[in-house]
Amino acid sequence: MASQEHLEKMKLRQDYRNLWHTDLMGTIQADTPYCCFALFCGPCVSYLLRKRALYNDMSRYVCCAGYMPCSGRCGESKCPEFCLATEVFLCFGNSVASTRFMLQDEFNIQTTQCDNCIIGFMFCLQQVACIFSIVAMIVGSDEIQQASQLLSCLSEMVYCSVCACMQTQHKIEMDKRDGAFGPQPVMAVPPFQQMSRIDQPIPPSAGYQPQPAYGQPYGYPPPPQAARLPSWWLSSIQLSSIQLSSTCLSAFWL
Repeated sequence: MASQEHLEKMKLRQDYRNLWHTDLMGTIQADTPYCCFALFCGPCVSYLLRKRALYNDMSRYVCCAGYMPCSGRCGESKCPEFCLATEVFLCFGNSVASTRFMLQDEFNIQTTQCDNCIIGFMFCLQQVACIFSIVAMIVGSDEIQQASQLLSCLSEMVYCSVCACMQTQHKIEMDKRDGAFGPQPVMAVPPFQQMSRIDQPIPPSAGYQPQPAYGQPYGYPPPPQAARLPSWWLSSIQLSSIQLSSTCLSAFWL
């Protein structure tokens, strides 16, 4: 039953949408001093990260974060600090993976394909080194024995390097959670825009300059208007036309 629940959680992590703040390839560049610290003192870093992932509340501690069959059966509630120290020294790999699962489930983080390839390569190299050691023990050949020792040394180096990068990745993610990179950006309210009314012939401009009227070329001044005659000139013209009309009528009746 417990194994089935763990399988369902693993499938659920594949549907997470968020990503790690830094992938495994960029952890060395992102925080070089902490990556070196995690490389040379991995159990100490694992202890600090697990305690930080629990928000420094050790009353919430469960062995291997509840992802292993032994979780909750080791008397963690009586002395959680001692149990966590025992976990990180005796089950270092499980402690790193458990902290990773905790952060993934809390923030809905999925592991990228590149990170999966790096972790998968680490596991495959350990399996190949183990197989070579078994073959060298059975056959008794010196050449195979030397090859198995080289593979074991290489697999241990890759294992320590990947675990250090993973723990640096966890630390950067919790730095982001605790606001070490500054506050999260807040969406600003859009600027106020005036709505046009039915009785308004032209809607108001919203951030752009008003465009010229239709038919008017860009960059040219408006066409000149026709000159208007003065009012006294129009009055004299009208008076002259009235006098001319009266003269014509008088001549007609005479």
